[in-house]
Amino acid sequence: MPDTAAQDVLLTEDRGAVRIVRLNRPDKMNALNTALTQALLDALLAADADANVRAVVLCGAGRAFCAGADLAEFKDLTPDQQDKVTARADLTCRTQSMLQKLSKPVVAAVHGVAMGGGAGLAIGSDMVVAASDGVRFGYPELKHSIVPALVMTGLVHNLGRKAAFELVSLGRILNGAELIDLGIANRLAPAEEVESEAVKIAEQWAAANPRAMAAAKSLFYRVADLPYDAAMAAGKDVNALMRSFREGGK
Repeated sequence: MPDTAAQDVLLTEDRGAVRIVRLNRPDKMNALNTALTQALLDALLAADADANVRAVVLCGAGRAFCAGADLAEFKDLTPDQQDKVTARADLTCRTQSMLQKLSKPVVAAVHGVAMGGGAGLAIGSDMVVAASDGVRFGYPELKHSIVPALVMTGLVHNLGRKAAFELVSLGRILNGAELIDLGIANRLAPAEEVESEAVKIAEQWAAANPRAMAAAKSLFYRVADLPYDAAMAAGKDVNALMRSFREGGK
């Protein structure tokens, strides 16, 4: 990464074709201040643009995945500072929505606390490996008189209305087993093994033809929001491209 102030709050590491993107504010449980949010957005875009990267693991340093928005910054995000409020909202929106827009698949390795925006990052990832012990996952924003506005779309799309409204309105906190039951997490692992299990998934993705993987991911999210006939038509178009994937090799 470039030698900037943002470098300290986010670290990247390449393991073959897998890029590990690590939130690095362990003393703040990786809470998302403006610097970390910008660094994360930049890192995701850089990974997607790098032909040597085929999959991404998103994780957190220390004892938490991500505690959500850094409330300490909220004192500066007041109605009389509308430019700052708008810029921060735009940055958060772009970062939260970027994960599913990437051509590279992303797996989140979730341990410890994953709250609010942190929970949104996990839900926005393509797969989630969660710790079987010690995970606390939820949306407690209303308890702080905050609306979880920018993470609500991903939550509703992934859980459906009733379960999503329970999490938002009651601030219910989920453990690892509940994440599996609700389909938020794909797999559980001991906390100390969560990252290595996520890397194993990413390595399997990295072994696939990158053009085929990118097309599969794009089509997956397109068909989820299309009527049946339109989804089938989109699938037909991608099906016609498969021969070029095979001829192009890896």
